[in-house]
Amino acid sequence: MSLPRQKTGRMAPTSLRSPGSVRRAAAALGLAATMTLAGVATISAPADAAAPVGPVFQNGMAQPVFSSNRNDWIRQEVWVETPVDSDGDGRNDRVHAEVTRLQETETGGLKSPVVYEASPYYAGGNEITNHNVDHELNQAVRPDKSKSKSKPERGGSVLDPATDERLAAAADDGTNGTDVSRLTADTGPQPAISTSQESSWLPRGFAVVHAESLGSGKSDGCPTTGGRNETIGAKSVVDWLNGRAKAYDAAGGEVTATWTTGKVGMIGTSYNGTLPNAVASTGVEGLEAIVPISAISSWYDYYRANGAVVAAGGYQGEDADVLAEYVYTRADQQICRSVIEQLEKDQDRVTGDYSAFWDERNYMNDVDKVHAAVLVAHGLNDWNVKTKQAAQWYEALKARNVPHKIYLHQGGHGGSPSVDVLNRWFTRYLWDYQNGVENDPRALIQREDRTLVTYPEWPDPAAADAKLNLAPSTDGTIGVLTRDKTPRGDLATETIVDDASKTAQTLADAVTSPNRLAYKSGALSGAVRLSGTPTVSLQIGFGQPAANVTALLVDYDQNGKAKIITRGWRDPQNRKSLSESEPIRPGRTYNLDFDMQPHDYVFQTGHRIGIVLLSSDYEYTIRPAPGATLQLDTVKSTVKLPIVGGAAAFTAANG
Repeated sequence: MSLPRQKTGRMAPTSLRSPGSVRRAAAALGLAATMTLAGVATISAPADAAAPVGPVFQNGMAQPVFSSNRNDWIRQEVWVETPVDSDGDGRNDRVHAEVTRLQETETGGLKSPVVYEASPYYAGGNEITNHNVDHELNQAVRPDKSKSKSKPERGGSVLDPATDERLAAAADDGTNGTDVSRLTADTGPQPAISTSQESSWLPRGFAVVHAESLGSGKSDGCPTTGGRNETIGAKSVVDWLNGRAKAYDAAGGEVTATWTTGKVGMIGTSYNGTLPNAVASTGVEGLEAIVPISAISSWYDYYRANGAVVAAGGYQGEDADVLAEYVYTRADQQICRSVIEQLEKDQDRVTGDYSAFWDERNYMNDVDKVHAAVLVAHGLNDWNVKTKQAAQWYEALKARNVPHKIYLHQGGHGGSPSVDVLNRWFTRYLWDYQNGVENDPRALIQREDRTLVTYPEWPDPAAADAKLNLAPSTDGTIGVLTRDKTPRGDLATETIVDDASKTAQTLADAVTSPNRLAYKSGALSGAVRLSGTPTVSLQIGFGQPAANVTALLVDYDQNGKAKIITRGWRDPQNRKSLSESEPIRPGRTYNLDFDMQPHDYVFQTGHRIGIVLLSSDYEYTIRPAPGATLQLDTVKSTVKLPIVGGAAAFTAANG
């Protein structure tokens, strides 16, 4: 057997698709194996096993009335042609995909909607070095690309597929357990792309499609970390399912998708969840619903924050070029080298400025085109794909009256809604069954005690900004976070001495430290709920022309132990524009307004709400040598917290 054409350099695996092996397996199960007109091996159930000819709905959900036996399902391997040539070989890239569908789509006239998951992770990942982050700000640190090295050495930590939470999160579909075939650290495709989603959706009448993103596995093209070609590649599968694109089998024969209704729902976690956002932003017809879990809506906000080079949590030193090389698992390991080298140049780790490179990777630009119903799912403690990614996407969808719902949980990266929640969503928008899901409360939030609570919307409509002031301490320890206006006096200006070797947690816990400033409320007499995006407005002077600025929102318990709830960062050189840096003049003060990551959190009775300010953040920012100084004017600096009940609720609880 050969591929439709020799672009990928890999033979299509036949071990799971050999007609002889299928017949032998069928015989062992007392079933009959047949060949379809398309040459696809299928297995027939015994004649007395009556199968439904259409879906069955109960309690607003599709019921598992079809076979759950994997041996009864049809599998097809196809290569979908795209209209892009991202590897520059003169031929359109093709996306490797696998269809899993019920035999009733072949023999019973059933037309199935499709649950579709695209991913660059199905073939594993490469062991790659991250960029060095221990250097001065605005300093270019170029990878070592000497001929003696097959891949560039960037001088940072090693990105190891065996310990990458993104692979694990993407592999766990949250419905039928982790697909262990996708957790391998070995590169190269598995015998089947994936089995995720199948046991949940095929018995309910859906088909499932898995596709390998461009540049990975047996797909053509090059990985570009959210580039336009990746969006088009994933979109082309939706086009094929609706008769607008062509696909081919391993022998080169054209394959059509006559078995589907053309209604598609995309789902996935991490990168697998980002691709649904990307495809939805094209407005492609046939994509009726998406469930982006821990997904990116703007790649700039994944690797940058307010002009600062800021890492994804747990991935210090990673950037767009590193991730592209990590998922570059197609057989030809040379054809995309120049593409990845261009990513390294265009991403600009020196200034952190927003640019055309990042604008191409900003799906917020095209949110007006989204018509698919969107169920956003995100962990409130996800510091890999931070909560801003979900919040800004969701807010834009709300503003445009796109059907929407949000699920927020207490975990970190990953975490799918329950099967019932997903089932109601897909039943409504893929089967077009009127179950009233659009009338349900929009927000489902897992509270701190792990109970699920519904709210009309998110952020909570009852939340309003409480503007708080910073009163310096009189003994150099911790100042006061208060509604009262800070009086001007000798201690109105406080100083931070940068020391990037100390973690934010260490500085938040410190009773006193020259490397941070801290302010906290009184002990709360009642619970206070935060819902939305905290912001700070800081008046700061600098002793040098470049610096990091970091703000933490902290929960202090009765013993004074600090828990970092959320945080934010700012490059003061981007105070006027994200796309253009402007040096700061030592000795002058500047107003810096910036956001922290959105959150929904309850501060308990007896706890104190705190704000901690520092310069470099060991886990996230570039880490220059210690010693830079920042001077905060507390009189002209404020914090806004979105509190349910607004300023009155804060005042009542703060006494």
